[in-house]
Amino acid sequence: MADVFSMNKEEYKQFYTEVYRHSLAHILAKAVMEIFGKDEVQIAIGPQIADGFYYDFLLPRNLTNDDFKTIEDKMREILKRREDWTVEEVSKDEALQIFKGQRFKEELIADLPADEKITIYKTGDDFVDLCRGPHVSNSQELMNAAFQIKSVSGAYWRGDEHRDQLQRIYVYAFENKNDLKEHLKLIKEAQERDHKKLGPQLDLFMFDETAPGMPYWLPRGWKMYNALLDFWRAIHEEHGYEEISAPVINKRGLWVTSGHWGHYRDNMFLIPTRDKDEEGKDKLDANGNEILLIDNDDTFAAKPMNCPNAINVYRRSLRSDKELPVRISQVDVIHRMEKSGELNGLFRVQEFRQDDAHILVTEEQIATEIKDIMDIATEIYGTFGLSYKVELSTRPDDYMGDIEVWNHAEESLKEILNDQFGEGSYEINEGDGAFYGPKIDLQMKDALGREWQMGTIQLDFQLPLNFDLKYVADDSSHKRPVMIHRAIFGSFERFIGILIENYKGLFPFWLNPYQVGIVPILPEHNDYAKEVLSALRKAGVRAEADFAFRNMKEKIKGFHAYKDPYIVIIGDKEVADRTVSVTCRGNKKMNGIALDDFIALCKKQNEEHSLKLIDEVG
Repeated sequence: MADVFSMNKEEYKQFYTEVYRHSLAHILAKAVMEIFGKDEVQIAIGPQIADGFYYDFLLPRNLTNDDFKTIEDKMREILKRREDWTVEEVSKDEALQIFKGQRFKEELIADLPADEKITIYKTGDDFVDLCRGPHVSNSQELMNAAFQIKSVSGAYWRGDEHRDQLQRIYVYAFENKNDLKEHLKLIKEAQERDHKKLGPQLDLFMFDETAPGMPYWLPRGWKMYNALLDFWRAIHEEHGYEEISAPVINKRGLWVTSGHWGHYRDNMFLIPTRDKDEEGKDKLDANGNEILLIDNDDTFAAKPMNCPNAINVYRRSLRSDKELPVRISQVDVIHRMEKSGELNGLFRVQEFRQDDAHILVTEEQIATEIKDIMDIATEIYGTFGLSYKVELSTRPDDYMGDIEVWNHAEESLKEILNDQFGEGSYEINEGDGAFYGPKIDLQMKDALGREWQMGTIQLDFQLPLNFDLKYVADDSSHKRPVMIHRAIFGSFERFIGILIENYKGLFPFWLNPYQVGIVPILPEHNDYAKEVLSALRKAGVRAEADFAFRNMKEKIKGFHAYKDPYIVIIGDKEVADRTVSVTCRGNKKMNGIALDDFIALCKKQNEEHSLKLIDEVG
């Protein structure tokens, strides 16, 4: 039981929120059983989550949206009964007897140790659930809570696609109606920003069933992608990084040495080899099919990480300590096999380009190098108007290497964070590190207040040991470097998905796929429009023009739909005066601007990476 007396105000509010949400989950389960009949419903689990709770059921039929009000009304009816809640500690045998016939509960109980403390909670006289608690003492305490069913989705029992598919009822739940109302408003805003809708609408990207979770970047999206990449490259050039490109597939042996074969094989796309006889002919099985091997030395795998490639580049020659740090960056395509149910637009894909870097340093250079990485992160996130906080993730259960090396690495990162941010200013995520080393995670907040785990800085003493990396020290001895793995965006795909939602498709001028749309009113204005288009492109401005013989308003509407920052209108006056008239995104107009002045305005925004659109000259 939590010690509420030692909590501060915020901690108590969070504790209370969790209690009433979890209690409402029991009310939901009771309501569903009363509606469908106790013997017709199998109940599974019902935890509280960030904005409410969910409960998993096996039901006699599929639920529809029409059922939502019926369930909500039944929940309110149950609350009005003001039933007492009682907790009871029972033995494992007693628990199995109580939940006899409820096979998901029986399975959970069976998996518990024989001496496990088991508690059950009763709501009134006719509903009981297996639960650690705590809960309310009477349903009356939930009377003012505001809740609304969000959705129903499929969920496999224990996340196993080979087990029962249950119906998961998601419910929003808040302390009062106003909080629920504000949250629903936020949800509506989030839906309007959904990158899975906006991306295709803006012709940025698409997906196809022939390559699940592998985005097609369309011409407009690829322009934005490259604008982001150019920005990233320029910053890293200033900080002394050297970019490489390496093979997308590598032999099994590389992944065995790096440890990925043992720790990450299930998430790798494997390329089997054909089994051969002594004469080099394909071996066949009893049905005459080729025998394919996936665990021999000739097996290839699409790389899920870039680190072994960077290591190969580092070790092509023996370095001296004067050459360190060696900063190797790359944005190669990498592949990671995900479960189909976990794919989520650009947020969770199977093919992506990570803004990767691997830095080889001496132990004495670690603190300085991590500070420089933090400076890069601050510059990059700040350009987009985004802030970040740091978290330290420590040794996982499946860690690789010597525990003393891990302890040393974790202490090194703590000292660096304490020095830069102050002791206690960051969270520690126990057991969430990479299998080869602890890491610093950069949590970024967007326009909706949502937090995203974006950048990561991983300190690795293990892979340099696995690959026997060396450098020559001042005294001519050979010493082992330390490797720092780091990314700022995490992946270009995911970061662009976040930017689409953060800006609602209204990107800063420098990032927008096309920055200027040109509309000649009549065919006789086309020649000057082509001059304007050429001048803008020569100045590095991404411009497009609509020379089709159609109504001017239709042309403008097309560029509006793509959210181009500036739409240039060219008619008789503009041709005669060698000027442009501009409609800015947001509909402010600038008429009769000298072409050179407009080009200078565009170039300024590209150079400064402006967040806001400049809507006046001078």
